[in-house]
Amino acid sequence: MILAHDHVHSLDCEHKLVAHDDHHDYLHDGHLHHVTASGVDNHVLAVDADHPDGCTPEHFCNEHAGDHVHGDNCGHAVIPHGDHVGYLVDGHLHRAHGDHCDYHGRVTV
Repeated sequence: MILAHDHVHSLDCEHKLVAHDDHHDYLHDGHLHHVTASGVDNHVLAVDADHPDGCTPEHFCNEHAGDHVHGDNCGHAVIPHGDHVGYLVDGHLHRAHGDHCDYHGRVTV
């Protein structure tokens, strides 16, 4: 889907570049924006072997405190992943799940 988008993404803009398949997308307000000749497409990280969608209660991340709650304004960038969103924490995706965070794969920024 081509988005109406007045911001021009470039290497000089403030948005992080995220490696996605064989290209890079710009992380912008919880969306992965892919710039094309005809505009900006919204992309999503697929649920796959590199970015699974399983429960991993054994995952421990020392990047944030155990009582940290992911959500609006938690300080971690939001990345669309499958039918949900993940949070970028120390180069990998977290998904809040009950009393723990699930590990949903590495993300190259």
